[in-house]
Amino acid sequence: MSLVINHNLMAMNASRNLSDSYGSLATSTRRLSSGLRVGTAADDAAGLAIRELMRSEISSLHQGVRNANDAISMIQTADGALQVIDEKLVRMKELAMQAATGTYNSDQRLIIDSEYQAMASEISRIASATDFNGIYLLNGNLSGQISDHNGQILAPTGPIKIHFGTGNDSSEDYYYIAIQAATSSALGLGHAAAAKTGTGDAVNAGKTVSTQGLAQLAMQAINDAIISKDKIRANLGSLQNRLENTITNLEIQAENLQAAESRISDVDVATEMTEFVRQQILTQSAVAMLAQANSLPRMAMQLIGG
Repeated sequence: MSLVINHNLMAMNASRNLSDSYGSLATSTRRLSSGLRVGTAADDAAGLAIRELMRSEISSLHQGVRNANDAISMIQTADGALQVIDEKLVRMKELAMQAATGTYNSDQRLIIDSEYQAMASEISRIASATDFNGIYLLNGNLSGQISDHNGQILAPTGPIKIHFGTGNDSSEDYYYIAIQAATSSALGLGHAAAAKTGTGDAVNAGKTVSTQGLAQLAMQAINDAIISKDKIRANLGSLQNRLENTITNLEIQAENLQAAESRISDVDVATEMTEFVRQQILTQSAVAMLAQANSLPRMAMQLIGG
């Protein structure tokens, strides 16, 4: 190589190597400080696209877990109210048993019937007042056809849709919770109960215990009401168990997807630290050589001076 003063090619070469090493050192510093191997699209364009899709899936799965937990809370609210209704039904059965015996006169049965009607009214009040986040659970609004609660209107009725999947195109992403009415009229008890089919006192079975015969008929009507209430509770219990299993599955999915996202996105600290030290040494070496290369043209001055 000729000794020239217009172009210091060795300095240019050292400067280029310094720039490359310093850029790689900056990249390693960014990765180590952020913990991400893929920080920009320039690091791994395909990896970045896959990572962002995975992150959206992970966030959706976590929200699905929260949705399912909210549904469990709603079911527990309804079940708690049904438990109180159960106590009222037990008391009504006790009152019907009391009025069914012949040792009470008509005036005393009317007194018993007044409490019987009060229990029926309280059942209706509880069923009509029980709500979760403004959604009334036991008044019959959540019964009916699935298509009624399709989210197209402001105050939908029918079975409520619980969404927990990351899509909206299959039954794996959601299911419906239907809760039948638990008012006294729906259970066939109290003055609000609809007349039943049959003849004589049978059409008024469960409506009152004001006579011995009606009290005896009311006992079977109360048994039927307890069975209807227990069916609602059993359905809610099975739905709660299903939701709990769904939550477990969603959490496992999110965990595995998070692990896959980590393998794409996160930096291997040991490997990157090795690269950082290597680039740090190269940068220091390039700086030293650049200083030496910048001093070489001074040799030509000795020839000129000579």
